[in-house]
Amino acid sequence: MSWLSGAEAIVKSLELHGVDTIFGLPGGQLDHLFDAVYKTDGKIRLIHSRHEQGSAYMAYGYARSTGKVGSYSVVPGPGVLNTTAALCTAYACNSPVLCITGQIPSHGIGSGRGYLHEIPDQLGIMKKLTKWASRIEQPDQAPKLVQEAFRQLQNGRPRPVELEMAMDVMALEQEVELLKPEKISVPDPDLDLIEEASKILGKAETPLIVVGGGAQEASEEVMQLAELVQAPVTFFRNGKGVLDDRHYLSQSFPQGHRLWRDADVVLAIGTRLKYQQMYWGLDSELTILRIDI
Repeated sequence: MSWLSGAEAIVKSLELHGVDTIFGLPGGQLDHLFDAVYKTDGKIRLIHSRHEQGSAYMAYGYARSTGKVGSYSVVPGPGVLNTTAALCTAYACNSPVLCITGQIPSHGIGSGRGYLHEIPDQLGIMKKLTKWASRIEQPDQAPKLVQEAFRQLQNGRPRPVELEMAMDVMALEQEVELLKPEKISVPDPDLDLIEEASKILGKAETPLIVVGGGAQEASEEVMQLAELVQAPVTFFRNGKGVLDDRHYLSQSFPQGHRLWRDADVVLAIGTRLKYQQMYWGLDSELTILRIDI
């Protein structure tokens, strides 16, 4: 147990979960949080933006380029609302982005008294824009809620989450027990379905592999499978780069459209195939195998 302020409890919990960068824009409700980041002596670097939207998009870009959680912190109310375009982009693109925002004094939340940066039901708004959102109401709640935030970010389909804490709670000191990250368990695959799919793919005469954003961390496996069955690989939007464009089996999106017409088996990895099914067409002779969360 350590005697920590609410802000220190958040920052130390983030540090335990491997956060080394926070993008942000300072403001009155975040003074204690930014002080706590400063006290890490560079273990967590703070990258300043000129607009809240920039902070959120930088966190999104960080998540996309590194595969790690991208974190940003902005003031409540209009500040956090300025980041909603980036949050919605991260949601649509299945990117792990953590939004840490302040709040007005805890006794004024929901009062409608016109506090600086007050908006009605900020937490309710954020719950509708993210995979999960919560308010830390006491410093000793911070470790558990940060742990839960990372569980949501790393379990199942990765999407943005939000944590908020009132400015007075950030300053409040309590005895806090810090928690180590939970080990995320990967669900066991259905071996019978895998065997059935492998038989179908093995018998295919003109197989085609289509990859989406969900396959970004499986580039090596996709390449090995494509080479094994000699199947061309095409992509849609977020699937670009899963297979190196210079690889002899890599096909552009327009070429993928042409290959789709002649394919007898399509293996879709990390994609909903929404565009292909809507615009490229389906027929009774096409078998689709789909691997996705």
